[in-house]
Amino acid sequence: MMKHEALDATFRGRVRAALFGIAYGDAMGGPVEKLSAREIAERYGRVTSIDQRWHRLDEDEVSRNGRTRGHGIITDDTLMTLYLTEVYADLGRHIDAWDMAGPFVKKIAWETRWIPELEKDTVLIERLFYPEKWIYHRLQLAACDPRQGGIGNMVNCGAAMYAAPIGVVNACDPARAYDEAISFMSGHQQSYGLEAAGVFAACVAEAFRPGATVEDIIATALAFAKDGTRAAIGSAYQVARSHVGSGSDYEVVVSDLHAAMLPYSPMGDDVRHGPEKAGVATAAYQPSRLLSIEELPLALAFMVLNQGDFTKTIEDAINSGRDTDSIGIMAGAILGAMAGETVVDVSILERLNSTNKLDLLASADAFATAAADIIRADLARQADRMELIATLLKAEAVTGKEDTT
Repeated sequence: MMKHEALDATFRGRVRAALFGIAYGDAMGGPVEKLSAREIAERYGRVTSIDQRWHRLDEDEVSRNGRTRGHGIITDDTLMTLYLTEVYADLGRHIDAWDMAGPFVKKIAWETRWIPELEKDTVLIERLFYPEKWIYHRLQLAACDPRQGGIGNMVNCGAAMYAAPIGVVNACDPARAYDEAISFMSGHQQSYGLEAAGVFAACVAEAFRPGATVEDIIATALAFAKDGTRAAIGSAYQVARSHVGSGSDYEVVVSDLHAAMLPYSPMGDDVRHGPEKAGVATAAYQPSRLLSIEELPLALAFMVLNQGDFTKTIEDAINSGRDTDSIGIMAGAILGAMAGETVVDVSILERLNSTNKLDLLASADAFATAAADIIRADLARQADRMELIATLLKAEAVTGKEDTT
């Protein structure tokens, strides 16, 4: 067996790359979030870097909720991911819905730190969208059973977008990653929003397996996904496979993927919320066995289309429009974990750090240390269990032999 030092170096590099991929996809997708693919093409041509001007920057401060984006600024997708890594480091163990209600609520609602989009030190909940603020409302103010925290929430990708750390602490064990994500994220989401969190965590766990391929990631997603989530991933996968090596125009690929998603994600390009939607009933965002978020299926599809190319996949994901930052972070997390530290661009990393007052590598290393300790504890418990099982089976064999004499 390899020495712990060698294992740690490989594992640490993959964790670094996963967190870099998350922040990179987030910062690139943030400026164009909620624009359609056509609107992105008309305004930006093709987005290929984090140095983009936010399309809403000319709106008044009230309309944009006091936020700013662009030129490397990350959003809540990355921040909530980092907060979750800190929860793992603080607790030093696996987590469940009670940890969402306790340590995680404390992080988002009570710990003051630099929030890049608000350009000030404050609590993250001041930046969060309503489905994410729901965590505080349900778990602290309403004091519900933590496992029921997600019930009644708007169904979206809000839980899935920061589930990557759950895959990390369950590296190479997608089944346990799926179960832990469902347990923890039940405090936040319900229905297909919860399902996507479990599947995404399972994909990240599989990505850590040495030699894992994009096809292995897809197989993992389909093995664990249920109902509409599984159907949506399968449909997106088939479209992506049909375009691999075909030379199809990007616009055609995106159109086909969005058509494949329409039965499962009925909002289409209409992702903005305004007064005109008040009182209007819609199938989007409501619990359903038949629906799916579209961010994860699309991220997986672009991975297939580009055969796992880190940069090209994230760029294609961003330019497809709609929830661009979340699609980007999901692709970035999985492909970063698969490829390791070779995908980390130092110049981009430095820009992300300076713009957002972060030290992503230090955060990744602290989390990698905590995650490795949790994994080693799992392995020790498993070894102890195997010894006990061997003793039980041996005793049963002896008893059986005596009974037959």
